[in-house]
Amino acid sequence: MKIAFIGIGNVGFALANNLQKKGHKILVVSNDQTSKSVQKALESNESFQVVGVQEAIQEAEMFFLATPFSANESILTQLDFQGKILVDCTNPVGAGISHGLSSKVSGAEKVQEWASSAKVVKAFTIYGFENFQNTIFPKYNVKPVMMIAGNDSSAKKQLEPLVNDLGFDMLDTGKLDQALHLEHMTLLWVKMVRRDGHHPNFTWAYLEKSV
Repeated sequence: MKIAFIGIGNVGFALANNLQKKGHKILVVSNDQTSKSVQKALESNESFQVVGVQEAIQEAEMFFLATPFSANESILTQLDFQGKILVDCTNPVGAGISHGLSSKVSGAEKVQEWASSAKVVKAFTIYGFENFQNTIFPKYNVKPVMMIAGNDSSAKKQLEPLVNDLGFDMLDTGKLDQALHLEHMTLLWVKMVRRDGHHPNFTWAYLEKSV
């Protein structure tokens, strides 16, 4: 699959790098090939192809958004995604590691508002980038879970093979408004690790009993 990444920092690169290793073609969306983040990504994986915005819109089958949340509105309102899937990997984080939208609405719902021509699915936000770099937990016989949310059932099903390629079991939590709770899970993880010193090498798992 041709997957375009809008944003190629720590989170974007970790996801893109592992998807490329699984055989997907990665397009890095940038009109400035000399930017530090783009150059750093190319130095680490020369298989990435840097393309402009319009070329990405025409070529990519799916988009991953991995930018600072504050940049999303100005980027997304300029684009026509032509009904393609946009995976929102961003989080609105405010002062003191709080929810940047005061928990009144999820960042993903704002992303859908700004990218009205896309099918937005919230994913890859409940952990830090360390757990996108390496998803293997050899002591356990279960995979880490990746919780997602979105309004379009077909879009979520199309994302599932990529979630599996990245080493996760996918758990669909429901409509896009559930993204608010996933963003709070991110804040929980971030406060534990970035603020309180817990090591970053942990994830959640989904265990289900048969009824």
